Amino acid sequence: MKIKMLFSVLALSALMFTSCNDGKKEQEEKEKERMEQMEAEREAEMKAEKEKMEMESNSIAAKAMATDTLSTLVSALQAAELAEMLKTEEGPFTVFAPNNAAFGKVDKAALDNLMKEENQDQLAGVLKYHVVEGEVTSQQLVKMIQDNDGEYAISTVGGGELKATIEGENVILTDEAGNKATVVQADVDASNGVVHIIDAVVMKKA
Repeated sequence: MKIKMLFSVLALSALMFTSCNDGKKEQEEKEKERMEQMEAEREAEMKAEKEKMEMESNSIAAKAMATDTLSTLVSALQAAELAEMLKTEEGPFTVFAPNNAAFGKVDKAALDNLMKEENQDQLAGVLKYHVVEGEVTSQQLVKMIQDNDGEYAISTVGGGELKATIEGENVILTDEAGNKATVVQADVDASNGVVHIIDAVVMKKA
């Protein structure tokens, strides 16, 4: 009887030991899975942050900031609080970027007035008239013009249209006021679109 009881106690102890071991093993596996998941999430966050930094360092805004002839445009974008949009938003966008010489053609008093804080919305409207949703390379734009009997209407982010035509070897933009701008440098590639530098500031119809 005593031997039978001893076997029963030993069997129960073994069962309890096995059960404890199984519980401990299950807990360890859960902890391992949790740690692996946390590590995977951390790596994904680091990858996303790296990709974001790479995108921003090659963005339209970054390209403009690195181009000496676009310094006035950069100042205008910052004053209108649009620089962040062209830096962080994926777009893609096509920007017809007036160079410093283009801004030099604008009446200085009118430009200074636009750059004032109280006229931020008006300035933003002018600048958005130079921005188009989607990426349009010079080759694509030339084809669009040719496929549309020599004139292609471009809808801008700021509302209104620009008319694109070809004169000789140049792509010409005509704004709603009838003013013309020539693309002097095409296809400045950026992570969130493309920039075409123009020699005049285009304006919507007043």
